[in-house]
Amino acid sequence: MNSIPEQVLVQYKHKGITKTKLAKRIFFIILGAILMGVGIEEFLVPNRILDGGIVGISIILSHLSGWRLGLFIFILNIPFFFIGYKQIGKTFALSTLLGITVLSLTTSFLHEVPVFTEDLLLATVFGGIVLGSGVGIVIRYGGSLDGTEILAILANRKLPFSVGEIIMFFNIFIFGTAGFVFGWDRAMYSILTYFIAFKTIDVVMAGLDESKAAWIISEQHKEIGEAILARLGRGVTYLNGEGAYTGDDKKVIFCVITRLEEAKLKSIVEELDDSAFLAVGNIAEVRGGRFKKKNIH
Repeated sequence: MNSIPEQVLVQYKHKGITKTKLAKRIFFIILGAILMGVGIEEFLVPNRILDGGIVGISIILSHLSGWRLGLFIFILNIPFFFIGYKQIGKTFALSTLLGITVLSLTTSFLHEVPVFTEDLLLATVFGGIVLGSGVGIVIRYGGSLDGTEILAILANRKLPFSVGEIIMFFNIFIFGTAGFVFGWDRAMYSILTYFIAFKTIDVVMAGLDESKAAWIISEQHKEIGEAILARLGRGVTYLNGEGAYTGDDKKVIFCVITRLEEAKLKSIVEELDDSAFLAVGNIAEVRGGRFKKKNIH
């Protein structure tokens, strides 16, 4: 097996981040962990509602043993800290350790604080939103609050299932166990909470100002590109393509827009070439580029 040349390793070795970025990462990981702790202790646990993953197992064990929830969260996640260190890297592992430590302490401090609501529906909805917001923030800034994802990635290498399917099977087992421990109505509320938290994580990760990427293939590529520049204020890039069937050279227009601009983009393309090929997809993050959004008059 060929080894990586030493000069390449030196050139592309990990570079440390600035103190400002480090402070920002630490702040948001702590904030996210605190939010998740609030969601767990002030909405879910007092109403006997579970989260998925290691936290869900910790809630069940805490209920059966009477020991503090934070203790189980910390102990059960320790193996995944070491796995994350080996498989993903030092920065991820340390960020995860910080998040899990703050989460464990937060649940311990909030254990005696009066519950926010005893209404099951309110606890399910707002617990899922607060919990999902916390998890999303931590993931966005390079950490993790649950070792389930790391376990699924490792299992995926030996099992004929995707990471998402493994996590789903794992959580089905947890929610099924919750049905026997807390009752089947609580298990169903737990599934609803998990779904709300999952969708909230997506929103936090993508941001409220979600961006979309658009690819347009048209003979009128010049006119469409200029119209996007003039009427949307968005920059475009012309890519060279080749039709697989005809072998003809094609120009592909690529641009990034917000979801609010999607309808306007479609109308521009249809107006100038109603037979043009248009594909629009979601993208989680946009960085760099010299062109910024222009004002449209």
